[in-house]
Amino acid sequence: MSEQRLRSLRERVRSFPDFPEPGVLFRDISPLLKDPVAFRTLIDLLEDHVRASFPKVDFIVGLDSRGFLIGPPLAQRLGIGFVPVRKKGKLPGATQCISYSLEYGKAELEIQNDAVEPGQKVVIVDDLLATGGTMCAACELLKRLKAEILECLVIIELKALKGSGKLNSIPFYSLLQYD
Repeated sequence: MSEQRLRSLRERVRSFPDFPEPGVLFRDISPLLKDPVAFRTLIDLLEDHVRASFPKVDFIVGLDSRGFLIGPPLAQRLGIGFVPVRKKGKLPGATQCISYSLEYGKAELEIQNDAVEPGQKVVIVDDLLATGGTMCAACELLKRLKAEILECLVIIELKALKGSGKLNSIPFYSLLQYD
């Protein structure tokens, strides 16, 4: 993976101290999404990683809400489907639901019961991994549906919060890391 391409992505991530509350340093990918060259580079790097790591993937699973921005173009590039994991109350039909803790509150996620079949191989994507609460909750939902989770994939990892350690034996990959 080209250090120059990673550097071009890192240059388009901006930081907002004390958002959404005091003591939190928010890493914002909006400038990266705004720049068509940077966004294409992001999807190129994610595609290269998934293709090199997993010869067979059935679905990209994106987490509400920023996983919805990178998941569909990645899935399209790979020629596979996209499955959303949404905040509670946003999906019709029968769903699985899980409550979990965030670094600054509580939340609930849902997935439709028929989103994946047992044994189907998935890669879960989101923009950022902090404490790992959202990603762990999504993994639990997919385990309930008996999916095979190949990897959890993010643009940014906040290493100091040790969220990847909570994923236990599930492989994890991040493009950019911050302390």
